Formats: sequence, C-alpha cells, structure tokens
Amino acid sequence: MTTIQDANRPELLEEVKLSRNAREREKYDNMADLYAVINTLQHLEKAYIRDCVTPKEYTAACDEYPTVDTFVKQFRLDCPAALERIKEDRPITIKDDKGNTSKCIADIVSLFITLMDKLRLEIKAMDELHPDLRDLMDTMNRLSILSSDFEGKQKVSEWLATLNSMQASDELC
Repeated sequence: MTTIQDANRPELLEEVKLSRNAREREKYDNMADLYAVINTLQHLEKAYIRDCVTPKEYTAACDEYPTVDTFVKQFRLDCPAALERIKEDRPITIKDDKGNTSKCIADIVSLFITLMDKLRLEIKAMDELHPDLRDLMDTMNRLSILSSDFEGKQKVSEWLATLNSMQASDELC
C-alpha cells in the first residue's frame, strides 16, 4: 500500500533490475515459469482436496500438464544434462553406486593397493598421492553400502585433509 510519504520518494518508484544480462534474465524468467507451474498445481491439489473441483475437472486440469519428457519434446528443448539430473533426482556431486557395488568395491581395493604400493616405494610427494587418495574418497562415498561413520572413510578423509593442507611440492615425513 502506497502512502503519501512514499509518493514523495522517487527512489521507491524506480525500476529494480534483477538481472545484469540476457542470460540472467532468462534464468529468472525460467524460474518464474517453474514457480507458476508448481504453484498452480499446488492450488489445483488443494481445490480437489476441498471438493472445490469435481474429479472430472481435476483430471482434465492435470492432463493439461505434460510430463517432463513431453514438455521437452513439445518445445524442442535440447537439454539432455538437465533431463539426466531430473531422472537421477540428485545433484551430480552426490553419487550413487547405481547397483554396481562389485565395481565400486574393486575400484576401492585397487586404489587402496595403488596408494600402499606408492608408499612402499617411498613415493611421498603430495602431488603424486593426492589424486589417488581423492579418487579413493570419491569412490568410497559413491558406495551406498558404506555408512558415513565407517572407520575407513573417516581415516581416508583425515589423510585427504592432511594432504589438502600441504603444498604440491611437499612430501610426507
């Protein structure tokens, strides 16, 4: 609600830009569209639950909202990475073994043996150990049967933190 005092303040009447460029503007437009669709579906669900719309009207309204795949095809969108993210229902940084438990276990064993061999060969340079240790941690995190408090994960995480605090040219003592 605008008051007389607010009308005398021209800075309140200035347009506020949400974006600095076309890409940001498109991002905000897309977010607004998604918000509108989700909000509309929420109101439709509430209306149906409260018997404000008949089952026939509800079904017809739901049919107007296509599946994600149908929407992508209808608007000829080229977004395979986005579709993959939607199908997996998690960010790419949160990995899963996808049923390949045996492969993950084999990778963990292989990386562990590689690290042990490097240490036995007196290879102690941070820049030579860090990539394998990071891969070991990533693979252990991907293996869904390992709990987050598994002692091996905690030890690898501690060693990774130690190496992360070192310079690339540093060596273990």
